[in-house]
Amino acid sequence: MNKRIIIIASVFGMLAVILGAFGAHALKSRLSAADLEVWKTAVDYQFYHTFALLFLSTFSRFNSREIKLASWFFSLGIIFFSGSLYLISAKEILNISQVSIIGPVTPLGGLFFILGWISLLVATIKNK
Repeated sequence: MNKRIIIIASVFGMLAVILGAFGAHALKSRLSAADLEVWKTAVDYQFYHTFALLFLSTFSRFNSREIKLASWFFSLGIIFFSGSLYLISAKEILNISQVSIIGPVTPLGGLFFILGWISLLVATIKNK
């Protein structure tokens, strides 16, 4: 198992639980229903890709460049995609007026997720 990937996944998983609970309880009365849904989407994608990272950590048989890339892409995807959604949904609480600056970061995070899945696919095809 890849210790580095497990540590990163553990941190992202812990943060997903904390942020999910924070959104469901502390932000419930402070955010609109639409903003709460955006927050939930951020938490969901963070969890999905935390599980993907844990899956990558089981690839100890081959320590390929593609597996390393996939772990980096999933991690960057969580930071950019989920992170930007957290900021966008809490824009009024955080007093962020320039959401247009944050908005383009979300699709970049989505691109990182896609590149992570492509890297996993390539690693699987290359593995004998």
